[in-house]
Amino acid sequence: MLFLESLRRQCQARGDKTAIEFIDGPRLTYRQLDETVNRCASFLRHAGIGAGDRVAAQLPKCPHFIIIHLASMRIGAIFLPLNPAYPPAETRYFLEDSGAKLLIADHAKKSAVNEIAATLDTLEGTRFVVPDSDFVAELAGWSAEPAPAATSDPHQTAMMLYTSGTTSRPKGAKITHGNLTANIAALHQAWGWREDDVLLHALPLFHVHGLVVALHGALHAGATAVLTAAFDADKTLELLASGRFSVFMGVPTMHRRLYQAAGGRRIDLSHMRLLTSGSDRLPDDLFAGYQRTFNVTLLERYGMTETGMNLSNPLHGERRVGSVGMPLPGVSARVVNPQTETPLPDGDIGELQIKGDHVFAGYWRQPEKTAEAFADDGWLRTGDLARREPDGYYTLKGRAKDLIISGGLNIYPPEVELALMEHPAVAACAVIGCPDAEWGEGVVAVIVPRAGQGIDAGDICEFCRERLASYKVPRRVEFVDALPANALGKVQKAKLRAQFCD
Repeated sequence: MLFLESLRRQCQARGDKTAIEFIDGPRLTYRQLDETVNRCASFLRHAGIGAGDRVAAQLPKCPHFIIIHLASMRIGAIFLPLNPAYPPAETRYFLEDSGAKLLIADHAKKSAVNEIAATLDTLEGTRFVVPDSDFVAELAGWSAEPAPAATSDPHQTAMMLYTSGTTSRPKGAKITHGNLTANIAALHQAWGWREDDVLLHALPLFHVHGLVVALHGALHAGATAVLTAAFDADKTLELLASGRFSVFMGVPTMHRRLYQAAGGRRIDLSHMRLLTSGSDRLPDDLFAGYQRTFNVTLLERYGMTETGMNLSNPLHGERRVGSVGMPLPGVSARVVNPQTETPLPDGDIGELQIKGDHVFAGYWRQPEKTAEAFADDGWLRTGDLARREPDGYYTLKGRAKDLIISGGLNIYPPEVELALMEHPAVAACAVIGCPDAEWGEGVVAVIVPRAGQGIDAGDICEFCRERLASYKVPRRVEFVDALPANALGKVQKAKLRAQFCD
């Protein structure tokens, strides 16, 4: 059963149960959600949107983002979520590349939309809609009669999510209805989603983490999703401690801020059934700090835009520090030699490859990039380095493109970063490789100093010599006020290389 059919059945069965609620904002029951999605589907069809058309939404975290998303997929269109922070030039790129037929944008971005609309000669056929803040109320005049299911084909594209574009222009990953359904089914089995779960949703909606893993997960279970418009550590911690919520999903940056917001207090969150961390590596000190401060153990997992979730520590069993766990149900994983793509024995570091029904259908209008993404035998090349332990747990060792080869020796940035984070004056860091005439590449540490702490490059290098082999010690140290990061807090090392390796 595809996700959309599952959702429709939940709407029929749950009736007046709350499906979606915004903190200090509107609330929709499952019945109201179904009716409003039907009304939005009528609106979209009247706007000329049909199966296969791309519907872009550049909206803040709000009810009508969710409604437009579900209605687009319900009529067989392809939903394209866009970060509201994109400037006009980036938004225009996504519209041109996708051939979007409709852009629904936030009223606060009207001037930016007008700027894009002024170039309609190259965006012929794209319609721009800037609804009022209460778009749900605007839909009241449209028919709520349910339309026949637009697709029962699991291979039909449901969404298009653009990759971060760290090495080239962003690529549109085609996520099919079958991909969504397979991933949600795997997560429900692995994480034990229940209809009485209440999810505190503090993630962005334009990303696979917030939209698919969190929101779809709750709706598929017939649970309740309570959303915050933006993440505020103090408010989120207050809500988590209230006892109302059973599930919370975050990224390391969010978890770090929650830990800091506790201010040394012990706050018991043991009533929480599931707290996950993903989208970047969870630092070991934060894993331990959470256990001490909140009396819970974070569940770390691993996913990517092109697949949703792949690996996870167990719901019941050892949640291993530094590990992203084992393959989810229906997911196959292997570690291979990046040059020969032959599987490596346990304990060796190589490229992680993934296979399963959750793996995306390819990149939009980029067959050559799609071919590059897959090995000859159909496995997806993740571009991540990993090691498999004999008991089946996987540990990530950084991005393959971030691997540093100095004097013919491999250096894995996370290992150096872990050593640097032990220094009391280091608040944050990132390790990159820069060209070196003698060694090929040299280790460069980019460090955010902790406020009020004295620190210098010599001290850092001496500190590392006590903990690392000599060839892994940074040859250069740069100090910055902040590390460049994407919307989910993942450090953008390509920007650091551009800044410090020229």
